[in-house]
Amino acid sequence: MSAEETTDERASILLVDDMEDNLIALEAVLGSLHEPLIRARSGEEAMKALLRRRFAVVLLDIRMPGMDGFETAANIKRLDQTKDVPIIFLTGTDADAGYAFRGYATGAADYLTKPFDPWVLRAKVSVFLDLHRKNRQLERMLAREQERFDELAARLREIGTRVASSDHQEVLELRHHVQQMEELLRGMRQGRGV
Repeated sequence: MSAEETTDERASILLVDDMEDNLIALEAVLGSLHEPLIRARSGEEAMKALLRRRFAVVLLDIRMPGMDGFETAANIKRLDQTKDVPIIFLTGTDADAGYAFRGYATGAADYLTKPFDPWVLRAKVSVFLDLHRKNRQLERMLAREQERFDELAARLREIGTRVASSDHQEVLELRHHVQQMEELLRGMRQGRGV
Protein backbone atom coordinates (compact mmCIF):
# COMPACT_ATOMS: atom_id res chain seq x y z
CA MET A 1 0.00 0.00 0.00
CA SER A 2 1.45 3.38 -0.97
CA ALA A 3 1.80 6.33 1.40
CA GLU A 4 -0.94 8.11 -0.57
CA GLU A 5 -3.33 5.20 -0.08
CA THR A 6 -2.54 5.02 3.63
CA THR A 7 -3.24 8.75 4.03
CA ASP A 8 -6.35 8.41 1.88
CA GLU A 9 -7.72 5.71 4.11
CA ARG A 10 -7.47 7.89 7.21
CA ALA A 11 -11.11 8.46 7.97
CA SER A 12 -11.75 11.72 9.79
CA ILE A 13 -14.65 11.95 12.23
CA LEU A 14 -16.43 15.28 12.71
CA LEU A 15 -17.67 15.94 16.25
CA VAL A 16 -20.25 18.73 16.39
CA ASP A 17 -21.42 19.97 19.80
CA ASP A 18 -21.52 23.38 21.46
CA MET A 19 -20.65 21.90 24.89
CA GLU A 20 -16.95 21.36 25.68
CA ASP A 21 -17.69 18.47 28.09
CA ASN A 22 -19.56 16.60 25.36
CA LEU A 23 -16.69 17.03 22.91
CA ILE A 24 -14.21 15.77 25.51
CA ALA A 25 -16.41 12.73 26.20
CA LEU A 26 -16.68 11.93 22.48
CA GLU A 27 -12.91 12.23 22.07
CA ALA A 28 -12.37 9.90 25.04
CA VAL A 29 -14.72 7.28 23.59
CA LEU A 30 -13.48 7.49 19.99
CA GLY A 31 -9.78 8.12 20.58
CA SER A 32 -9.03 4.41 20.58
CA LEU A 33 -10.13 4.20 16.93
CA HIS A 34 -6.92 6.10 16.01
CA GLU A 35 -8.56 8.27 13.38
CA PRO A 36 -8.52 12.08 13.22
CA LEU A 37 -11.21 13.64 15.43
CA ILE A 38 -12.17 17.13 14.25
CA ARG A 39 -14.19 19.44 16.49
CA ALA A 40 -16.87 21.92 15.52
CA ARG A 41 -18.69 24.00 18.14
CA SER A 42 -21.57 25.03 15.87
CA GLY A 43 -23.43 24.09 12.71
CA GLU A 44 -21.62 26.86 10.86
CA GLU A 45 -18.20 25.53 11.93
CA ALA A 46 -19.27 22.03 10.92
CA MET A 47 -20.20 23.17 7.42
CA LYS A 48 -16.84 24.92 7.00
CA ALA A 49 -15.00 21.77 8.12
CA LEU A 50 -17.04 19.59 5.75
CA LEU A 51 -16.17 21.83 2.81
CA ARG A 52 -12.44 21.67 3.65
CA ARG A 53 -11.99 17.88 3.97
CA ARG A 54 -13.68 14.51 3.64
CA PHE A 55 -15.24 12.83 6.66
CA ALA A 56 -16.24 9.23 7.24
CA VAL A 57 -19.02 10.20 9.66
CA VAL A 58 -20.46 13.22 11.50
CA LEU A 59 -21.59 13.00 15.13
CA LEU A 60 -24.05 15.84 15.42
CA ASP A 61 -25.70 17.29 18.51
CA ILE A 62 -29.26 18.42 17.88
CA ARG A 63 -29.58 21.25 20.39
CA MET A 64 -27.16 24.04 19.54
CA PRO A 65 -27.57 27.80 19.43
CA GLY A 66 -27.79 29.32 15.97
CA MET A 67 -27.97 26.59 13.35
CA ASP A 68 -29.25 23.54 15.24
CA GLY A 69 -28.47 19.93 14.34
CA PHE A 70 -31.49 19.52 12.07
CA GLU A 71 -30.59 22.61 10.03
CA THR A 72 -26.97 21.52 9.87
CA ALA A 73 -27.97 18.04 8.67
CA ALA A 74 -30.29 19.52 6.04
CA ASN A 75 -27.41 21.70 4.77
CA ILE A 76 -25.04 18.71 4.71
CA LYS A 77 -27.51 16.65 2.69
CA ARG A 78 -28.24 19.55 0.32
CA LEU A 79 -24.65 19.89 -0.98
CA ASP A 80 -23.29 17.47 -3.60
CA GLN A 81 -19.88 17.52 -1.89
CA THR A 82 -21.28 16.39 1.49
CA LYS A 83 -24.61 14.68 0.80
CA ASP A 84 -23.24 11.16 1.22
CA VAL A 85 -21.54 11.74 4.58
CA PRO A 86 -23.38 9.67 7.20
CA ILE A 87 -24.74 11.53 10.23
CA ILE A 88 -25.31 10.14 13.70
CA PHE A 89 -27.51 12.46 15.75
CA LEU A 90 -26.79 12.76 19.47
CA THR A 91 -29.27 14.31 21.87
CA GLY A 92 -30.19 14.38 25.56
CA THR A 93 -32.66 11.90 27.05
CA ASP A 94 -35.10 14.73 27.74
CA ALA A 95 -35.49 15.31 23.99
CA ASP A 96 -38.86 15.43 22.31
CA ALA A 97 -40.06 11.99 21.13
CA GLY A 98 -40.42 13.39 17.60
CA TYR A 99 -36.71 14.19 17.42
CA ALA A 100 -35.78 10.68 16.29
CA PHE A 101 -38.33 10.77 13.47
CA ARG A 102 -37.23 14.26 12.45
CA GLY A 103 -33.59 13.19 12.56
CA TYR A 104 -34.13 10.23 10.25
CA ALA A 105 -36.32 12.35 7.98
CA THR A 106 -33.47 14.86 7.70
CA GLY A 107 -31.18 12.12 6.45
CA ALA A 108 -29.50 10.79 9.58
CA ALA A 109 -28.02 7.30 9.43
CA ASP A 110 -28.51 6.80 13.17
CA TYR A 111 -29.75 8.47 16.34
CA LEU A 112 -28.43 8.05 19.90
CA THR A 113 -29.56 9.59 23.16
CA LYS A 114 -27.16 10.86 25.82
CA PRO A 115 -25.82 9.41 27.93
CA PHE A 116 -24.88 6.84 25.30
CA ASP A 117 -23.16 3.49 25.74
CA PRO A 118 -19.52 4.08 24.69
CA TRP A 119 -19.23 0.56 23.24
CA VAL A 120 -22.33 1.05 21.09
CA LEU A 121 -21.15 4.43 19.81
CA ARG A 122 -17.67 3.10 19.04
CA ALA A 123 -19.16 0.09 17.20
CA LYS A 124 -21.49 2.26 15.11
CA VAL A 125 -18.70 4.68 14.20
CA SER A 126 -16.42 1.74 13.31
CA VAL A 127 -18.95 0.54 10.75
CA PHE A 128 -18.92 3.94 9.02
CA LEU A 129 -15.11 4.05 9.14
CA ASP A 130 -14.97 0.67 7.39
CA LEU A 131 -17.48 1.80 4.77
CA HIS A 132 -15.46 4.97 4.16
CA ARG A 133 -12.26 2.96 3.65
CA LYS A 134 -13.97 0.54 1.28
CA ASN A 135 -15.49 3.41 -0.73
CA ARG A 136 -12.08 5.09 -1.04
CA GLN A 137 -10.55 1.80 -2.16
CA LEU A 138 -13.32 1.35 -4.75
CA GLU A 139 -12.80 4.91 -6.02
CA ARG A 140 -9.08 4.20 -6.53
CA MET A 141 -9.85 0.93 -8.34
CA LEU A 142 -12.34 2.66 -10.64
CA ALA A 143 -9.84 5.44 -11.37
CA ARG A 144 -7.17 2.86 -12.33
CA GLU A 145 -9.71 1.04 -14.53
CA GLN A 146 -10.61 4.33 -16.23
CA GLU A 147 -6.92 4.97 -16.93
CA ARG A 148 -6.67 1.54 -18.57
CA PHE A 149 -9.77 2.23 -20.69
CA ASP A 150 -8.28 5.54 -21.79
CA GLU A 151 -4.93 3.93 -22.62
CA LEU A 152 -6.63 1.18 -24.65
CA ALA A 153 -8.74 3.75 -26.52
CA ALA A 154 -5.62 5.81 -27.35
CA ARG A 155 -3.79 2.74 -28.66
CA LEU A 156 -6.78 1.73 -30.77
CA ARG A 157 -6.98 5.24 -32.25
CA GLU A 158 -3.28 5.13 -33.10
CA ILE A 159 -3.62 1.72 -34.80
CA GLY A 160 -6.74 2.91 -36.62
CA THR A 161 -4.92 5.97 -37.93
CA ARG A 162 -2.02 3.88 -39.22
CA VAL A 163 -4.30 1.32 -40.82
CA ALA A 164 -6.52 3.96 -42.44
CA SER A 165 -3.69 5.11 -44.67
CA SER A 166 -3.14 1.65 -46.21
CA ASP A 167 -5.07 -0.12 -49.02
CA HIS A 168 -3.96 -3.70 -48.58
CA GLN A 169 -6.77 -6.20 -48.01
CA GLU A 170 -5.11 -7.65 -44.91
CA VAL A 171 -4.75 -4.20 -43.39
CA LEU A 172 -8.38 -3.38 -44.20
CA GLU A 173 -9.46 -6.50 -42.33
CA LEU A 174 -7.29 -5.44 -39.40
CA ARG A 175 -8.95 -2.01 -39.52
CA HIS A 176 -12.36 -3.69 -39.31
CA HIS A 177 -11.22 -5.60 -36.19
CA VAL A 178 -9.95 -2.39 -34.60
CA GLN A 179 -13.32 -0.73 -35.24
CA GLN A 180 -15.10 -3.67 -33.60
CA MET A 181 -12.80 -3.37 -30.58
CA GLU A 182 -13.55 0.36 -30.36
CA GLU A 183 -17.28 -0.38 -30.41
CA LEU A 184 -16.82 -2.98 -27.68
CA LEU A 185 -14.87 -0.45 -25.60
CA ARG A 186 -17.63 2.16 -26.05
CA GLY A 187 -20.21 -0.42 -24.95
CA MET A 188 -18.16 -1.25 -21.84
CA ARG A 189 -17.90 2.44 -20.95
CA GLN A 190 -21.63 2.96 -21.40
CA GLY A 191 -22.34 -0.07 -19.24
CA ARG A 192 -20.31 1.55 -16.44
CA GLY A 193 -21.94 4.95 -16.95
CA VAL A 194 -18.59 6.54 -17.94
